[in-house]
Amino acid sequence: MSDDTAKVTITHHVQGQGGKYVAHVGGSQHTGYLEWEPQEALERDVRVATHTVVPKAIGGRGIAAQLVERLIADAREQGFTIVPQCSYVAKKFDQNPDWSDLKAS
Repeated sequence: MSDDTAKVTITHHVQGQGGKYVAHVGGSQHTGYLEWEPQEALERDVRVATHTVVPKAIGGRGIAAQLVERLIADAREQGFTIVPQCSYVAKKFDQNPDWSDLKAS
């Protein structure tokens, strides 16, 4: 990873019933994002991570990982669980067994 990683700012935007985490990279017009939508759940807040996209122009800086880490941090803080429908998010869950409590069953 390069020093460019420190120049990434991630914001969260609610869109309809779901939302999007957007990574803004200093000095670039390109953004990466992670989208989620709600899942019908009887007793808890469950969010389905549907897509993670980082354009090649800003790739290779760990941006996708930072987007997932922000989702995880918000899940811990706000008390929701995650369905990792996106293959990248599922891979990160597999690599981080300490996140298992946040994976919706």
